[in-house]
Amino acid sequence: MGISSSHTENGIVEVTIDYPPVNAIPSRGWFELARTVACAGEDPETRVVILRAENRGFCAGVDLKEIQRSTGYDALVAANRGCARAFTAVYDCEVPVIVAVHGFCLGGGVGLVGNADVVVASDDATFGLPEVDRGALGAATHLARLVPQHLMRTLYYTARNVSAQTLHHHGSVIEVVPQDRLDDAARTIAGEIARKDTRVIRAAKEAINGIDPQRVHRSYRFEQGFTFELNLTGASDHARQAFLDGNHARQANDS
Repeated sequence: MGISSSHTENGIVEVTIDYPPVNAIPSRGWFELARTVACAGEDPETRVVILRAENRGFCAGVDLKEIQRSTGYDALVAANRGCARAFTAVYDCEVPVIVAVHGFCLGGGVGLVGNADVVVASDDATFGLPEVDRGALGAATHLARLVPQHLMRTLYYTARNVSAQTLHHHGSVIEVVPQDRLDDAARTIAGEIARKDTRVIRAAKEAINGIDPQRVHRSYRFEQGFTFELNLTGASDHARQAFLDGNHARQANDS
């Protein structure tokens, strides 16, 4: 359980998120994910990184229970900094990062996907930012890399989800496959990249980042400032508790 990595043939490193049941990642997990991805890219033997997940969905974002049960703002600051570090690690990784998304991809999951180089998804995958319902802001920076501007705003304000098929239509998801073929689809693309001269691919990654019109590091931290402001007003605490209470009620009904 946690963040793990494995080396496959031809210089492909697979990094796996595993925080059952829904991959709500605690603050320490975001930092560990950042270190794992960064170290993989720094290894001269690595040619491609695949970011994947176990459990019911790719990522449910930050662990809200960790924040809600803490006193003061240390947990919030840690989660904010951890997310920023992980998103940065994916974006700045010295080799291409392919993400393989199944089930739900929410909040911080969108941050990881939006900063990746290639996205493949299963046909049951959905993407969304429920931040406004949880008293937070963030990752609009990354959602804007996946969908056009007005769709991004609609999804953000309403906290609606969007399907993998819709992202495929907009060109941000390269391939949609049945879930049992997801890992193979990611590995096929990774293999195609890994067969190329890694010196050229690494230079290409740096060059593409250098011409990116969106300054993802600064814009995301700007968003996070409003999250902290909402916490100071008490709005975030109220929204998080309402969300957690609703989850508890649904679980009680299901049982």
